[in-house]
Amino acid sequence: MLYKFKSKTTGDLIMLEPNGRRVLEIIGKTPDAKGILLAVQMPAAIVRLEAAIAQEQADRRAAFASGEGEKVDGDANTALSLRQRARPFIDMLKRCSEAGSDIVWGV
Repeated sequence: MLYKFKSKTTGDLIMLEPNGRRVLEIIGKTPDAKGILLAVQMPAAIVRLEAAIAQEQADRRAAFASGEGEKVDGDANTALSLRQRARPFIDMLKRCSEAGSDIVWGV
């Protein structure tokens, strides 16, 4: 499954199901097949995503400092971080928030 986020302000943003689900859960939305994120909800969503990114980066640094970062499965060091996965969505949120337009998916 894919999540296709649409708005009148930006182009469509497509995310694979695991990444889209994670982003929606972080911002407090139920990761259903259809949904809407209102413009007034976007500033809080941006704060939540940026906090989750900061926490993930801190966890990675701590794991690496303790030597656990090297022992994690082989893809952990080369896998894309939440920061990389969520940055296009955060950019979309910022642009839509400024323009006052909503984001929908699954419609």
